[in-house]
Amino acid sequence: MRLGNFLAGVAVGILGTYAIQKFMPSYISSDQALKLVKQEFKKQGPIDGSWIHMEPETIERNNISYRVYKGGISRMSDHEPEQLEFLVNAENGTIIDVYKLSI
Repeated sequence: MRLGNFLAGVAVGILGTYAIQKFMPSYISSDQALKLVKQEFKKQGPIDGSWIHMEPETIERNNISYRVYKGGISRMSDHEPEQLEFLVNAENGTIIDVYKLSI
């Protein structure tokens, strides 16, 4: 193999890797998303439990598509158990929606 061909192959590999990283959407991890959500909920009081789906899913709100993690929080509110589910943007950790589940 000639050195020129080898260097050309290395250059193509580096450029390909850069292009993939630049143009593919990057997501925060589900653990990071849950940590951000828990920080916000802890401002309102203690949390008893939490969960999150590990893989993001696509939702549509106001004709805009989002990749989100879906999860939940358990806590006490006015001495009553409260179950909440949330949707958090997988790209930046912004909470998109929170809704209460009836027990």
